[in-house]
Amino acid sequence: MVGLERTILPEIAESDFGIAARSAIFSFIVVFGITKALSNYFAGRFAQKFGRKNMLVTGWLFGLPVPFMLMFAPEWSWVVAANVLLGINQGLAWSANVIMKIDLAGEKDRGLAMGLNEFAGYLAVAAVAFLTGWIAAEFGLRPYPFYLGIALAVAGLGMSLFIVRDTAPFVAYESGNDSRIRKKKNLFREVTWGNRSLMAVSQAGMMTNFKDGMAWGVFPMFLAASGLSISQIGVIAAVYPAFWGILQIFTGKLSDYTGRRHMLWTGMLVQGISLLLFSVLESYSAFILVAALLGTGTAMVYPTFLAAIADLTHPQDRAESVGVFRLWRDGGYAFGAIFSGIIADMFDLHFVIFITGLLIIASSIWMFSGMKKSHSERRN
Repeated sequence: MVGLERTILPEIAESDFGIAARSAIFSFIVVFGITKALSNYFAGRFAQKFGRKNMLVTGWLFGLPVPFMLMFAPEWSWVVAANVLLGINQGLAWSANVIMKIDLAGEKDRGLAMGLNEFAGYLAVAAVAFLTGWIAAEFGLRPYPFYLGIALAVAGLGMSLFIVRDTAPFVAYESGNDSRIRKKKNLFREVTWGNRSLMAVSQAGMMTNFKDGMAWGVFPMFLAASGLSISQIGVIAAVYPAFWGILQIFTGKLSDYTGRRHMLWTGMLVQGISLLLFSVLESYSAFILVAALLGTGTAMVYPTFLAAIADLTHPQDRAESVGVFRLWRDGGYAFGAIFSGIIADMFDLHFVIFITGLLIIASSIWMFSGMKKSHSERRN
């Protein structure tokens, strides 16, 4: 569902609705980020009370209208409204999905489980970003690319209703065993600023999606301004999440051995360096190589964030802790889009990418100095 938008919505904004200001174009990413972030938090709060599966099904009910609204949107406000629903869909459904995977995986395989989960999601983002670019190049920006979205929404709801089982019994079993980590009274405070390690993970998660909110809006326009065709932009828009998706199988499991902290700060550093390079490139082949490097850095951190949060919290605190982390992480979409729109209108797209790279490197330094080793890392 997210891959559906990555290649063509900025193009639709300019060609169908005549929107020129970058800050206005990025409005759909801002509302997506805010609604997804808030939905993540409430999914975490309510998953323990009402059940993981119920959150998953509810999320997909909100996702059903999205492709229809994008397909028939007579004005830009419809696109913005569709992204409110998409943000709720992603926040509820993906948070529930992540929490259920952590419930099912033991500590020694937690990184692998998160790697497999994020691999499936972001490989799909890459595949649909590529297909959307190809369909749009062949048949136009609307309506044909959005038929794919209808099929995805129906499949997501159907599988959630008829295939998925709730994982509450696994949480009860794990909570019945002795835990080295005590329950926390105020999880929002602990994950946000009260616990030094959790705060370091939260800020790095936010900055990773800050970068992605920037890339979502800036990359298509930056590449178009560099003379690339919409099909070439679709390839680059696919390479980045493809490497991000595929490599998470390996990076997630690798973090089970190397420890979360090392994987996180080096992954942030790789992302920052990739953006600095991206801002000065001009050739199609070079853009593909650096997009692959950016995806590699993102793959190093994305499953590791979630495994780290699970390592540092009690089983009964897990759902809400993941929700709070994902509130800040996906809030990065909105912060990144707002920042990018303002800076792009004031300066240019090259500068937006360059300054974002510097901010990501600063986040890497914070992660290196701020996160302590987990129990499993110290034991290893």
